[in-house]
Amino acid sequence: MRKKILLLLFSILSFGTNSFAQYHKDILGENFVQQTIQMPDDYEGKVIITIVRKEAALPTTKAILYVHGFNDYFFQKSLAEHFNDAGFNFYAVDLRKYGRSMLSNQYPFQVHNLNEYFADIDTTLQIIKQEGNHEILLMGHSTGGLITSLFCHKYRKALPVQGLILNSPFLDMNQSWFKEKILIPTVSFFALFSKKTKIKQGISTAYGESLLKSHHGEWEYDTTKKFMQSPPLTTGWIRAIHRGQRKIHKGLDIPCPILVLYSNRSVYGNEWNPEHQIGDGVLDVKDIAKYGKRLGSKVTEIEIQDGMHDLILSKKEARDATYQAIFNWLKQNHLN
Repeated sequence: MRKKILLLLFSILSFGTNSFAQYHKDILGENFVQQTIQMPDDYEGKVIITIVRKEAALPTTKAILYVHGFNDYFFQKSLAEHFNDAGFNFYAVDLRKYGRSMLSNQYPFQVHNLNEYFADIDTTLQIIKQEGNHEILLMGHSTGGLITSLFCHKYRKALPVQGLILNSPFLDMNQSWFKEKILIPTVSFFALFSKKTKIKQGISTAYGESLLKSHHGEWEYDTTKKFMQSPPLTTGWIRAIHRGQRKIHKGLDIPCPILVLYSNRSVYGNEWNPEHQIGDGVLDVKDIAKYGKRLGSKVTEIEIQDGMHDLILSKKEARDATYQAIFNWLKQNHLN
């Protein structure tokens, strides 16, 4: 009996050492740490993901996992700090082929099916649980909001999270009727035969200029990880997004409480102007409001006055309203 107890203690201590030994200092500094996880190879070869963590000041079993958007990576330090202050351990994952996880053998952001990201999220959630967290929230921004919604729907019968927070989720293309109804479905069909064909995007840098301190914004980030102009899209990526959004439009059945946040307006134009800092310059907020209601039976939608596409990078008044909306919602749903 004594031998079994000693072996059990040794196993627990060994696991803890191995788990935490994998972390090293992250590029964000200030008590942020990261670890790289090797994933199974895919059609481009080697695949990794990167998990970033910032622990709360006091011990807790609550955590949140943040999933970034398209042409993005985790750099929003204030988001982590707000959740730490509220008693949550904070985690973020740079998905495969994004940010810290981008490898030389990969085309940026290339994906053939959004389900490919489910392994990234599931792996990260398993590590979060192994590190002693039992009450977990999931948060997704833009394309991350699309991916996390589909993830929660697929695993709805044994959902590993207690709540879903969506920051301007990418639930529909922000394109003309012709492009959305004719061109994009045609490209999606073409991708059955050629997934690597590249399609140029617009040349606007207005959103990046609205964010970066070196232009008109308040923030600093690595433009080799979040480009001012993203590279051309591939037909495979377009097909993956199109198929994912079609599922959203038909309606999902996510069982946990869902918070959908979005700006009160969309702004347009390739050239930067001050309007780009008081509205969503990427998505149509009416689409978010329309399709957000179809995610499940426990959806709360909140419009943020003068919010930008990434609401937590908005001007102070709007981002303060965003945080207030999040933590009020957590309290109302007994998730705080």
